[in-house]
Amino acid sequence: MTGIQFITDEKGRKTAAVIDLKKHKALWEDIQDVLVSQSRKHEKGIPLDKVKAGLIKRGKLRG
Repeated sequence: MTGIQFITDEKGRKTAAVIDLKKHKALWEDIQDVLVSQSRKHEKGIPLDKVKAGLIKRGKLRG
């Protein structure tokens, strides 16, 4: 894949990647989404009904 370079250790194992962000903006956005998702996986969820009620109350959603 062009626009991506891998950094390897002394045994030839890939340890890091350098990504051309101009060429692979969508790929970088996907990586960011995964990182954010992983960082939030232990957060307590909010029930959908509660979210909807809050949006309706603030005028962001019609009830």
